Amino acid sequence: MDKSTIVGIFFALGGIVAGLIMEGGRIAQILQPTAAMIVFGGTLGAVMVQFPLPIVVQAFKQLAQVFLDQSEDPTALVRELVKYAQRARVSGIVSLDSELRKINDPFLRKTLMLAVDGTEPQELRKIMEPELDIHAERSEKIAQVFESAGGFAPTIGIIGAVLGLIQVMQHLGNIDEVGRGIAVAFVATIYGVGSANILFLPSSGKLKIKSRNEQVLREMTLDGVISILEGMNPRMLEAKLFGYLVEQEQAELQKA
Repeated sequence: MDKSTIVGIFFALGGIVAGLIMEGGRIAQILQPTAAMIVFGGTLGAVMVQFPLPIVVQAFKQLAQVFLDQSEDPTALVRELVKYAQRARVSGIVSLDSELRKINDPFLRKTLMLAVDGTEPQELRKIMEPELDIHAERSEKIAQVFESAGGFAPTIGIIGAVLGLIQVMQHLGNIDEVGRGIAVAFVATIYGVGSANILFLPSSGKLKIKSRNEQVLREMTLDGVISILEGMNPRMLEAKLFGYLVEQEQAELQKA
């Protein structure tokens, strides 16, 4: 599990609920299925209008990455590439053919396979860089889905509140019904603003960070395999690849 996400949501929801209770409120007051249906249904519909259906479906599949930490260990990847460099230096690049079926990462397996097949370094880069660009573009669109949802949800919440007030206006003769109806109406606004700022926008930001980290590892993988193909010394290769990790850490600190 991604501890940052879990703890962050816990503090956000915990703070809101604790504040509500301290003010004499009850959790039941903000549990309104109708308001939730308006906000989340309307937000989903608006997102589907903006983005193609396959992108929306893929985005919700990727939402699990916000709560799970499935990132690859970059240090292990560096050691793996250095191991390949050492073997290639002793036995030649073709000797890595037996390692291909042991590799789980599709990008690394494909890149190394092309290298073993005798692809020239420049040609290998030309072949794999479009795949890098396509992956980055797809990841950016997935993050944009949640970013757009974070923009739509508060507005849909206001629509829900207005709809609730319309119903309230029909019972002006009963002051008790008016007070309760107004309270219920504004729950939709809470759902809209809350979901945007606790779920949708933070999810978009986290997916962007994870996507960039994956992109750095893929660029490092491509550069590492090309360096192996060019016969770079394993120690020099290790120093070169660890430079990518330093840049990645610096980028994360700047974003924080």
